[in-house]
Amino acid sequence: MFGRRNKKGAAEDAAGEAEQVVDSVDTEADEEVEEAERERVRLEPEPRPDGPWDSTEVRDPAEGRVDLGGLFVPGVDGMELRVEVAGDAIVAATVVLRDSAIQLQAFAAPKREGIWGEVREEIGSGITQQGGIIDEVEGPLGWELRAQVPVQLPDGTGGFQVVRFVGVDGPRWFLRGVISGQGAVQPQAAGLLEQIFRDTVVVRGEGPMAPRDPIVLKLPNDAQMVPEGVQQEEGGSRFSGGMGQLQRGPEITEVR
Repeated sequence: MFGRRNKKGAAEDAAGEAEQVVDSVDTEADEEVEEAERERVRLEPEPRPDGPWDSTEVRDPAEGRVDLGGLFVPGVDGMELRVEVAGDAIVAATVVLRDSAIQLQAFAAPKREGIWGEVREEIGSGITQQGGIIDEVEGPLGWELRAQVPVQLPDGTGGFQVVRFVGVDGPRWFLRGVISGQGAVQPQAAGLLEQIFRDTVVVRGEGPMAPRDPIVLKLPNDAQMVPEGVQQEEGGSRFSGGMGQLQRGPEITEVR
């Protein structure tokens, strides 16, 4: 025997089916977005026609550069070079040029997979969780993060420091730069720092390294560690910025 369904019951059934369809569409859309994000961070390293360079791509890495072992950093007039220490290892170098600076740090990376997209997301998430502001843009060095990072000002009040996080994936390595000072807010002040980043040579080495392990640096043979705040002597360097001596400077750490 067939019964007649009332209009209210039929309407409720139709609404339930429509809701299930909407939920299914939303779930599929979310999954597509997540998959797209995963694919974005799995991309192979892009070509680097303008650098930074792998040690196999440069005939003489030491020509015009300071030999720091894992990095050959270009030397320019008026620059000061500081090294960043983690425990007993030197893991980063900071080039200070007038009122701007760029910190250079190299890491091991997978052979066929870039990590800059993933690292950008992690940095951005960490900064926003601390109340900062980030903007992902395509700049002169490719995709970068321009961030306003919460800091404590000298008078004890809270403020923000503008910082640019740049990065490039290479063959089994990743080079990150952190630009601060005027170079982070004025394009005309950043040009030379960006060129230093492009002309840096990374020496990954052939030994096994886990992805994201820092590529350890060393001091040049003729360098001396100068405590921060100590005035350097003039001269004694092939560059005019006192490059014969290096300072240990405050580490600019990744916000995670």
